[in-house]
Amino acid sequence: MQFSNTLIYWYLQNKRDLPWRKTKNPYLIWLSEIILQQTRIDQGLDYYLKFSEHYPTVYDLANAQEETILKLWQGLGYYSRARNLHFSARYIVNELNGNFPKTYTELLKLKGVGDYTASAIASICYNEPTAVVDGNVYRVLARYFGIETPINSTKGIKEFKKLAQNLIAIKDPGDYNQAIMEFGAKQCKPQNPNCIECPLNTSCKALQQKSIDILPIKVNKIKIKHRYFNYLVINNDETLLQQRKSKGIWQNLYEFPLIESTNNLTIKELIQSEQFDSIFNGAKTRVKLHNQKPIIHKLSHQHLYTNFWIIESSKSFDNSISWNDFDKYPVPTLIHNFVSEFKSDEY
Repeated sequence: MQFSNTLIYWYLQNKRDLPWRKTKNPYLIWLSEIILQQTRIDQGLDYYLKFSEHYPTVYDLANAQEETILKLWQGLGYYSRARNLHFSARYIVNELNGNFPKTYTELLKLKGVGDYTASAIASICYNEPTAVVDGNVYRVLARYFGIETPINSTKGIKEFKKLAQNLIAIKDPGDYNQAIMEFGAKQCKPQNPNCIECPLNTSCKALQQKSIDILPIKVNKIKIKHRYFNYLVINNDETLLQQRKSKGIWQNLYEFPLIESTNNLTIKELIQSEQFDSIFNGAKTRVKLHNQKPIIHKLSHQHLYTNFWIIESSKSFDNSISWNDFDKYPVPTLIHNFVSEFKSDEY
């Protein structure tokens, strides 16, 4: 009880002024939570403001076109969040008559909503005492209670969830959940936490045992996949974009024609590839590598080694687009950054 009360008191004195903290509207809370998954608040804030302005209600979001949503989401990454957001909005409107789920159990039925998000919405909007457990919560609990169980192990996930549930303030679960997350973000930070001014420093196990820099413990399970992308940037009066239809990264976003290889390609290897020939069918082409070294684009489970090949060709394409229309299409950040640099160099 003392732990919970201390955190809530600290939160009321130190919480950041954020727009989603001024409402109990479950749609807006849901929107903020999905945007802030895998995203820092300083980056996610602008996207929250854009989405809440463009789609102020779940009906507005449900009636939007996916391509428009993806364009608005561009630069935020993890695009499956945007697709799931759209899918769930349509589910709420079409299957639930626009009535937002009101319990933790019902919230879990929304695509893209897991234990953490359901707990946050249920506690903040409906006062249901369901504890959130995210990276900030893991860190606070591991340090304060001196827990060495890896947070990403099956045992650890269960142990921390049970502990968090036992600690939650029954009368004020929404403020408590926001308090412990905010405490982890501002006070009990990953690096150089302010232990001297911490209101819990007299009873923190990690501080007593000098294990602040060790906890929480996480087992490294991620195996990084290395991929080699060769983008064919047709630079005539028009250019060519194609939509990624396959599941995986950037589904339904647009990109230049892509040749994926098992290693870095030379210009000769590129031109002699079957994929290159299938696109240009022997038409006269001039090919130049834009970047001297591969651009390394790091995603959570894979690293992309990317070359942009600038191509002038005698072949015309029926589905080509004007460069002036490029900004209308949702594209990955990697593509957007390249075009911004490429076009600025031209002018």
